[in-house]
This record gives sequence, structure tokens and C-alpha cells, in this order.
Amino acid sequence: MSTVEATIDAMAETLRLLSDKTRLTIIALLKEKEMCVCDIVDILETSQPNISQHLKKLKMGGIVNETRRSQWIYYSLNVADKLYLTEILNQLPSMRDKINAHKPNSCC
Repeated sequence: MSTVEATIDAMAETLRLLSDKTRLTIIALLKEKEMCVCDIVDILETSQPNISQHLKKLKMGGIVNETRRSQWIYYSLNVADKLYLTEILNQLPSMRDKINAHKPNSCC
């Protein structure tokens, strides 16, 4: 496989991951700030297993990083090496109001 084909394959996989509404919303949240699972669950009003599965896919795709702090895992964007995502990220609506309206959990 040529470098061009490998690059296109990697880009296609990343864009496929972002084609899911929940995953794209998670990316929009993480664009604003690093977050733990419980806060993402509360903001998106869905289940923890659902969000964990989406985060696992995004992590495997190299789009998010996870950092362990004590017993909690925090997620952040990992897109510095994916310059083609810059424009997509710039077009995402701000989630700042949703984040600011959210009462932080005592879980993390």
C-alpha cells in the first residue's frame, strides 16, 4: 500500500468515526475542555456504557487521549497530527453554554 493510500485510508477511518452524531458531539465537548465520562454522560443525557463505547472507539481511532487521575479517567482531543480535522473542529458549534449550565459531578 502506498503512502497516499495509507493516508486516505486513515482519513476515511477518522471521518467514519466522526460520522456518528454522539461521537461528533463528544468531540465538540472535548474541543471546549478535557472531561470525565460522568460529565459527558450528564450533558448528553445518556448511559455511561453508551458514552464509554463511543470514547473507546474514538481512543482506538487516535482522536482522543485518556489521562488517569486517581480513580477517574479524563478525556481530551488528540488531533494535533490530523490537520485535516482543523476545519471540521472550527465548524462545530460551541458547547460552552451546555458545559457551563452543567453542574459538575462529585464523581470526579
